[in-house]
Amino acid sequence: MTENNPTTPGSTTTDPASAVGKIVKSEAEWRAQLTPFEYKVLREAGTERAFTGEYTDTTSQGVYRCRACGTELFRSDQKFSSHCGWPSFFAPLAEDRVRYIEDDSHFMKRVEVRCAACDSHLGHVFEGEGYDTPTDLRYCINSVSLTLEPKTS
Repeated sequence: MTENNPTTPGSTTTDPASAVGKIVKSEAEWRAQLTPFEYKVLREAGTERAFTGEYTDTTSQGVYRCRACGTELFRSDQKFSSHCGWPSFFAPLAEDRVRYIEDDSHFMKRVEVRCAACDSHLGHVFEGEGYDTPTDLRYCINSVSLTLEPKTS
């Protein structure tokens, strides 16, 4: 697997986890911490069914964190309605919060997005789909991979 920069798919980058700190646990520890469904998505790169996730249509203000480790990943002001069935963001909170891996599974060429701190699967990023966003990127993220910390006044 190759790490990629989403603005220039296919280019190699340095490991972003060095900026946020690496969280390492055994698979037994992850299984004890996460529900079976959370484990399937976050640790085995599963996907929740479209339009079933808790944050698909959420418009609440706040910060989205990795459900596995709590790392801040996205802000609500980076979220947009793509009508794809999963929460969509046009950028991560910072590039050092996520890492990118080429994903050729399911007869598709995609870029997987993982938490840089704990290496949990979040979803995929797509480029050039024509959404009216500042980056022309769509981070298609599983709700079960996130928790929302509501903004306080």
